[in-house]
Amino acid sequence: MGHEVVIIGGGAAGLSAALVLTRARRSVLVVDGAEPRNKPAAHMHNYLSRDGLSPLDLLKHGRAEVEGYGGEIVNDTVAGVTKTDDGFAVELSGRTVHAQRLLFATGLVDEVPDHLRERWGRDVFSCPYCHGYEVRDQKLAVFGEEMKVALVRQWSDDVTHVPSVDSIEVEDDRLVAVISGSDRIPADALVYSAPVKPRDEFLLALGAETEETPVGPFVRTDGKGRTSVPGVYAAGNVTDPAAIVIVAAAQGAQAAGMINMDLITAAG
Repeated sequence: MGHEVVIIGGGAAGLSAALVLTRARRSVLVVDGAEPRNKPAAHMHNYLSRDGLSPLDLLKHGRAEVEGYGGEIVNDTVAGVTKTDDGFAVELSGRTVHAQRLLFATGLVDEVPDHLRERWGRDVFSCPYCHGYEVRDQKLAVFGEEMKVALVRQWSDDVTHVPSVDSIEVEDDRLVAVISGSDRIPADALVYSAPVKPRDEFLLALGAETEETPVGPFVRTDGKGRTSVPGVYAAGNVTDPAAIVIVAAAQGAQAAGMINMDLITAAG
């Protein structure tokens, strides 16, 4: 099966790109593993006109829009990606599909400790822009760099920096305290700077170059989504760890425009 564009990853960046490309009457396949980074969160914020919407509802509506313009979306995992004479081969669980151009919108993984994972995206979170308003004026604990403490103080005057988070206390399905060494810090929420890892293994296998960011190496793009590998693009958190949902969506749309022009140029 051949497609003009295969998009790997069906989150905000991938679906936004697919919407642009399907409306441009391109043949598009989106491959998604159905494990979005923000799945644990009940609400998504800072997305103009969609503030407070469930992240999963955003994806449901986005999928319907893409499919309404003829885009194909499959829930599947990618086993491998290789360069071919006329494009790329993407190996799925039961078949191989071919594309002239690839867009990776595979996101990243928050490496959250096991003892915090159940509360992640609820009263334990990393992004104060995404969740800070909902815990405004409450008792907040912050694990991470001192600059994060200064940032969190925009939402509350009751902020405590903790050097470690050894465990937490939960009562009636809500966080009540953070244990840091021998100290018990009462807290309604914990801002936790978890290490992050981009889902970039196939990008790296294709030879995409990386660059250093404050949280480690990420695949480098030219600002329009182009990687160092001709015909391969990336958008969203796989290349930009700081991108919130609306930014990731914008990056996907921008990359889609560049992919479309790339295909026009190649066609002569």
